[in-house]
Amino acid sequence: MKKTISILAILMITFSANAQEKQTVKETVKKDAQAVGNAAKKGANATEKGVQKGAKWTGKTAKKGAKATEKGIKQGAKWTGKTAKKGAKAVEKTYQDVKTDIKNNFFFQA
Repeated sequence: MKKTISILAILMITFSANAQEKQTVKETVKKDAQAVGNAAKKGANATEKGVQKGAKWTGKTAKKGAKATEKGIKQGAKWTGKTAKKGAKAVEKTYQDVKTDIKNNFFFQA
């Protein structure tokens, strides 16, 4: 009888140890899964913030580029206008000179 009780006691201790070990493994897996989930959430939040910052930077850079382009176009148009006026004045002067030369030469040849 003592042997039977001893064997039963050993079996009970073994089953208890196995049950505790299974709970520990189960708890470990649960904690690991929770840690992975938390890491994934943190990564998603970090990615979201990074994308938002990138979009903001891109927007600012695009605005700066648009302003620079607008300024460049205005300056180019102003330069083109000045150059065209100078060209027109030069053509007008040349035309008048040619017209004068034609008149002078025409009267001298006749």
